[in-house]
Order: sequence, then C-alpha cells, then structure tokens
Amino acid sequence: MTAYWESTAPGAGRRPARADAPSDARVLSLNGTWRFRLAPTAAGTGAGFVTDGFDDSGWDEMRVPSHWVLEEFTPLAGGPRRSMKGTAEGPLYTNTAYPIPLDPPHVSTENPTGDYRLEFELPDDWGDSTVLRFQGVDSCAKVWLNGTELGWSTGSRLPFELDAPVRPGRNVLAVRVHRWSSGTYLEDQDMWWLPGIFRDVELIERPPGAIDDHHVHADYDHESGTGALRVDATTEAVVEIPELGIRMAAGETARVPVEPWSAEVPRLYRGTLRSAGERVELAIGFRHVEIVDGVFTVNGRPVTFRGVNRHEHHPDTGRTLDRETMVQDIVAMKRANVDAVRTSHYPPHPEFLRLCDEYGLWVLEECDLETHGFIYAGWEKNPPADPAWRDALLDRVRRMVERDKNHPSVVIWSLANESWTGETFSVLRQWVADRDPSRPVLYERDPSYRDSDFYSLMYPSLEDLDRIGRRAEDTPDGVTAAEDERRRSLPFLLVEYAHAMGNGPGSLQDYRRIMLEHDRICGGFVWEWIDLGINAVTADGTAHVMHGEDIDYEPCGGRFNLDGLLFSDRTPTPALAELAKAYEPVRVTVGSDHVLVDNLRHTTDTADLRFTWALADDGEPVADGTLDVPAVGAGGQGRVAVPVPTRQARGTLVLTVEARTATDAAWAQAGHVVAWGQRIVSEPPVRSLPRRSDAGSRAPGGDDVTLGPGTFDAATGRLVRLGDLALDGPVLDVHRAPTENDHGQGDLNDLASVWSATGLDRMLHRTDLVDRGDDHLRVAGRTAPTTHAHGVDWTMLWQADGDALVLTVDVEPTGPWADTPHRHRDIWLPRLGLRLSLPAAYARARWFGRGPGETYVDSFEGSRLGTFDRAVDDLQTPYPVPQENGNHVQTRWLELTGQDVPPLRVDGVDGHPTFDFTARRWTSHDLQRARKPHDLRDSGRVWLNLDHRQQGIGSASVGPALPERYRVPRERTTWSVRLQAG
Repeated sequence: MTAYWESTAPGAGRRPARADAPSDARVLSLNGTWRFRLAPTAAGTGAGFVTDGFDDSGWDEMRVPSHWVLEEFTPLAGGPRRSMKGTAEGPLYTNTAYPIPLDPPHVSTENPTGDYRLEFELPDDWGDSTVLRFQGVDSCAKVWLNGTELGWSTGSRLPFELDAPVRPGRNVLAVRVHRWSSGTYLEDQDMWWLPGIFRDVELIERPPGAIDDHHVHADYDHESGTGALRVDATTEAVVEIPELGIRMAAGETARVPVEPWSAEVPRLYRGTLRSAGERVELAIGFRHVEIVDGVFTVNGRPVTFRGVNRHEHHPDTGRTLDRETMVQDIVAMKRANVDAVRTSHYPPHPEFLRLCDEYGLWVLEECDLETHGFIYAGWEKNPPADPAWRDALLDRVRRMVERDKNHPSVVIWSLANESWTGETFSVLRQWVADRDPSRPVLYERDPSYRDSDFYSLMYPSLEDLDRIGRRAEDTPDGVTAAEDERRRSLPFLLVEYAHAMGNGPGSLQDYRRIMLEHDRICGGFVWEWIDLGINAVTADGTAHVMHGEDIDYEPCGGRFNLDGLLFSDRTPTPALAELAKAYEPVRVTVGSDHVLVDNLRHTTDTADLRFTWALADDGEPVADGTLDVPAVGAGGQGRVAVPVPTRQARGTLVLTVEARTATDAAWAQAGHVVAWGQRIVSEPPVRSLPRRSDAGSRAPGGDDVTLGPGTFDAATGRLVRLGDLALDGPVLDVHRAPTENDHGQGDLNDLASVWSATGLDRMLHRTDLVDRGDDHLRVAGRTAPTTHAHGVDWTMLWQADGDALVLTVDVEPTGPWADTPHRHRDIWLPRLGLRLSLPAAYARARWFGRGPGETYVDSFEGSRLGTFDRAVDDLQTPYPVPQENGNHVQTRWLELTGQDVPPLRVDGVDGHPTFDFTARRWTSHDLQRARKPHDLRDSGRVWLNLDHRQQGIGSASVGPALPERYRVPRERTTWSVRLQAG
C-alpha cells in the first residue's frame, strides 16, 4: 500500500473547497502554543501521540502558526532545544533544485517529521457541526482529533477543511507534518523550504442552515455605468446591499448604476448574505475584465500593470505574516506607485487579498504549482505530463479559485510557474474557464500558449520587448503555424523582469517606456518585492542576514534569495525610488515655459492631485507656488504655463514641479508626492581649463615637485599634498567590487569572472614620465594586470588654477581587450576614473548632482537634481552581500569636510562639467573580499573615487546582458576635474 505522503492523490477526508469570507459563525482560534517533537522519518514519534492520555510534557513548546525550522526545537541528535539555522535541519534554499532525490512520487526514508499536539477547551454551548480549517501547512499533514483520524492533505499554500467531531470540554488535536512528500514535487518555487503549520488554524461552528459556499458575480457595463449583481449560495439566503437599495434572494440578479472597482478607485459596496444559520459579509466590487482585439482591458479601458512579484516573507517568521505586515507591504507598494501584484508563486494568505480589495491593487493570482527541478531529468516524469498527477494538480487550481473567486482585485488566474508542458494544463484551463469565465488565464512556460490567454516571457531584452510590442517577435521553436498565429494575437504580459538582486536593477525607465508605447503590452512585474533573507547570528553572536550560501547543505541556491526591492527588514533599497519614478501614474515634463501633464492612469482624472512648483539655487529654496492644472482625464494630456520669476542666480537654478495627493488616502496622507519633473533653468559657466605653455619643460629634481598649491612625488608623479591637505593619489582606477548582476547567471553574462581572470582587480601601475613645465606637470604611465597584455596608457596633466589644481586625464586602452588570445574573452571596464586616499577625519559629503541615494548611468532618473549633505558613513548602501554601491552620477561639485582637515572641493570643468563619485572607509578590494557587511572594517582612510564613468548595473543576475550604451567605451577618453583644499 502506498504511503499517503507518497501518494499522487491530493488528500483524503477533506471537505470541498469553498470561498473564504468573514461571517458571524462562531470561530475558535487554535493559534498559540502547541507541543512539538521532531522525528527523523515519516513514522514520526509513533502512533501513540494521537491518544488523549499521551504525555507530551517533555516535548518542545512550538508557536502555531510558524515554521519549526525558524524556531528553537530539540534537534534530531538530541540535546537542548536550540536554533538549527545554518544546518540541514534548519531552513534550506536550493533555488531550482529539489532537496530530495528526483524519483516521483517517492521521498527518502530520511524525512524530518514534526508531530504537533494541542489540548483545547470547547464551550458547552458549541453546536453539533464543526469544521476544522488549516490555512496552510507545509508540506503534508495528517490530522487526528480525540484519537480519530480526520484526513490528510498536501498543497502547502492552500487551505483545507475537515469535519471535526469535537466534544464539549477537553479536546486533543494531533497533527503530523512531513517536511518532504509527493507534494514537494509540485512546490519547487524559488524560495526557502520552510515546513510547519505556518498559517492560522481555527474551528468554525456550522449551525443548521449555514452557508457552505457562495459565489459573487459583479459585472460592470462601462458604456451604461450599470452593475449587474448575482450572488449564488449553497442554501436559501438573502442578499442585502443597503447602499444600492438591493434586497433579493440568492441566485437573483439586480442591475443598478454603480461606481466601478479599480486599483485606483477601489470602490466596494458592503453588504450581507444571510441564511437561516449564518450571515456572511460581502464586499462587492463591480468590474469587467476582457481581452479586446489583443488588448487586456478592465471596465473598457486598457490596463498596463505597474507590478511587482511578491513572496510572503518576514526575516524572523518566514511565510507566517500578520495583518500589520501585510498592510505595511501594501502601503509601501501604493506609495511607490505599484498598482499590481503577482502572488508568486502561490495563493497568499486570504487576508492579503481582502486588503488588496480595500486598498486597491490588481492581483494576478498564481497557483501553488511549480515543477522547475525536473529540468535535471530533462523534464522526464514531469507531473503535468503524467496523468497520475492530474487530480493533484486540479485540486490545487480548484482550491485557489474557489477560495478567492469573490475578490474584485483578482483579475487574472495563473495556472502555475515554470512547470514546462503537459496535457494536464488543458484540463486545468478548461476547468477554470467553466467555473469562472469572468477572468482570463495565464500560463507562461508552454511555448505554444494554447492554455493561456496571454503571451508571456521572463526577462526579455529591451530590443526583444519592443519587437513583442510590435508583434514582430520571432516564432518560438516547436509550435505550429496556427498556434503561432493565435499567440501573436494575444496581449503580452511581462510576468518577471528587472531582477532586483543586490545593487540593481538598471533600465527600469527603459522597460517602462517601451511598455507604454505598445497597447499589446499590459505591463509587467519586477522580480521581486522583498529580499528573502533570514535573521541569524554567527557563532560569536554577530547578527547577519542569512542566505543560501550560509547553509551547510547541498544543493545550494546561492544568494538568489536576496533579490528584492526591499531589504529583508523592509527597509527600501535604492531601487524602490527608481521604480517609483518609472511607475509614476502621472508624467510631469517641465519645459522652458510650460509644464506637460500626461495622465497615465487607468481610471481617474487628476482632480485628486495638487501641483506645486519650487525654484532652488544650488539646492537653496528661493521661490515656490502652486500650479492651476485643470483636471486631466485618464489617458489625456494637459499643458500649463510656469510662472517662474526671473532672478539672478549664484549657482545652478533648478525648477521642480510635483504632483501631490490633495487629500488623505488609506495609504498616504495628503501631500504625498506621486510624480515630479525637473528642469535646469540656468547654471553658471563651468570653469575653463587654464591656458598652458609648453615652454620650460624639464625633468624634476629632488624628491618632490611643486605646482601651485600641489606637492607631488617626483618619482611617481602622485599628488601628496594639496595646500594643507596630505593625501595620496590619484591613481587610475578601473576596478569595482562586482555587483550581483556583474556575476551574471551561471556562465551567462559573467563579467565578474572575466574581470578576475584577466586581472582587473589586481592592476599594477607604472610611471614612465614626470615632466615639469613652467605652468604644468605632466605625468604619464601605464596601468595593467599581471600575466596579460592588455592595459591602459594614461597621461595626467596638472595645471595650477589659483589656489586649486586642474587635472586633465587622457587614457587609452591598449592591447587585447576584446577577443583575447587566451580563451577569447571580452573584457569590459567596470569603471574609468581616479582613486584618492584621504585622511579618516573627513566625515561629511556635500554635493550638487543626483541624490540623495546612489545612482548609476542606467539607474538615476528616480533621484533628483539638487544639493545634498550626508555623512560619509551614510553614503554606503548596506547590501547583505557586500558589493559596489554608493555611486553618484551627474555630480557638478563635491565638498568633503571634517574636523581638523581642510575642506576638499572637486568641480567639473569646461567640456567635462560632471563626474561620478563614491566615498567610503574601505576600498573596492575590501568590498570584494567581504562576505558579510560585518566583515568590512574602517581602513583608517577615506577612499574617494572620481570617475569619468562607471558601468551601469543592469539585471544580468537573471536577465539580459547590460546594454552596450551603459558600458564604459574601450576607447581613448579625456576628462578633467578641479581640486581645491581649504
């Protein structure tokens, strides 16, 4: 007989799936402290633990809901209860690889199994019929009540209910949870393996005449403004929506004028569905979802999702989230102009969808189904292609749809993620179409898209996305002409793009611009909302964020669980500001005498926004006011004059126009900035390069050379003193600590490995010439790695400019940078600039340019032009994996200050008005060597990089190569900066 945990059946003894909704039925929460014991095999602790009189006093206490691997417990080897994070008994991260042998539906004998027990008291007046509901158990659970077996279930992120023959007074609930089961083969999503009873457990009283299930049909006709409402129920019931004057029997239809539901205006009509035994709360949102001529529409208008992929995650509790955390996520999304969520890759806690209905988010709900790890078997025995698994797959889709069918926020069903192909997908698609024809269906991975209402891809290049928008993309391999014709007629949905791993992603603005150019593209979902890091401590008690490489276990998914727009503690990364700019629902373009307002919204005009303008002179406010912008309808454009006063400016004059919320909303107070635009009104002339005479050129004598306020080492030509400032440098710098995106994906786009193999992190410097003229110093040399023939020839020309020095740098890459003789590598420069070593006393940086956060050539539009002041220590972004960070592009001037050191000022000069800078207390090499932020130590110096250009950041960790326009050209380049101390 097949063991239940290895059965391809989805479960046994369970009640039919039904809608989740609040009601007045009495509920007894069983959340709290349970007893728990971990055992090494599926046999658990034995048969006795289900009995009333079993003594569990020696067992661990365990919070429910929780994942046992994130709690302290007695390990399999015995000893005191403790955290097992970092071991095979703790949380595991394997990315695509299964942590069990690929032998479906079987699992190994070694199968950690948690036995749970709870004693609870039931009131004497509790009714005769009761349902026991588990909202989520990972990965397979069997349940006993008072010694009687009730049933078992798989499908970790889906609820299941059991009839529960409770008794007044003392009851004993026993649950056996297997870490691995046949269900594991269907749950290979890119996330932590986290077993346990991790969502709510509750007893629900079912009095006679209770409503087992109900189905809300709330359609909307955008031409007439009429809503059509029908609520089906499993028993006789009455529907009441007081605001609409509706009182009718379940199953009847009412048509009334309504305001439609949308993510922008989440209009809900509250009411009840009342039977003889129960009152169910209704939250009705009228809306109509339809694909028209290859365009995805809601309420008659095209939708272009501004989306993110969202795993449920908390760094302490894993996928166990409370309502407060869900609200925190939704509020942060709304404030960042996100209007859509893909529930990657499973249905979320039902409370999250209620909040999406209320706050307003479009939801693409995905089923708890992924078989990605079958790639290691060439997709042989892939469950969607094996009829033996059909009931299990259909069960998962059925439980998703039935639970969440009444949510207006859910506008698309997704059958699965990355599960290749199989005939069962046609069965799933047909079941959904029959049960809920009001929503389209997505399945991304089948190249024929025969079971999808959308064409969809992950991580296309910008060029490919543009071709898709024009319906000019290549035909996928292995599809028929008829399949391709149908696919080409479908709307395109970008389910994953812009992999936000580490410092990144780049090109968010580029992707958004292409989406808005083509009606076929109905938006996209950035991967992903939050880093999936887990809080942990080292052996010496140092706190850190744990990722896959911190686990003593194979297979290992590496650091790919750290790829969010938020850090694990929900602190925004710099990418969120960039995304908020890309996702602006209103585009503000500031011209020389006017402002253009493009309303990119789906539903609403701009009457809810207040437009203001402000003028700043080198960052100092000098004038401001309001703009009278007539309401611009959705999809429309408005144009207004800008009443900018004429004035003399001492610095760069910047005009900023903002669109702010005019009134309070559930997610933001009045005054929240929704969109903004800027224009430089005027700027002072950039300093000209000093004139230079070639007369009097000679080799220097002695140990030092002086030029104006500068003192140079006669042998190396390096600047050692600038006025009263002792320093070292600059040296040519072409190295950066690789970002996660620089590492690419495996061997694909792995720039970091090329840099390491070709010595860009161990460049050596040679000085060939130190030539002192009457009014200049010319230093020439070469910077090159060991072993290889490529290098950079450089000349640094120093000229005195009053109490400052102007440095003009001329560089030329020489040797084989492309198609190298050894292994035919292509070497791209990560940066091209200068590095100076400064005293540690420098503590603050003030600059005019983009800020305040880090910016790169492909990620700066979300940062404003202005003057910013920050502590040097605050210029670093604390990525949990140290890497290049803290750059600032388009800098016009920079001032570093500190106690007992003269101010150091850097300016652009004529022809080269801007530069990039970073300032930190460790070098790029220190960053590269560090595994964790706590590995970084103050070097006793401040290292200042002044770059002509640094390579963009891209999203090649999963995605296309960095576009060439964001790379550093391998060509002769000249730039200049002005340095002044004091």
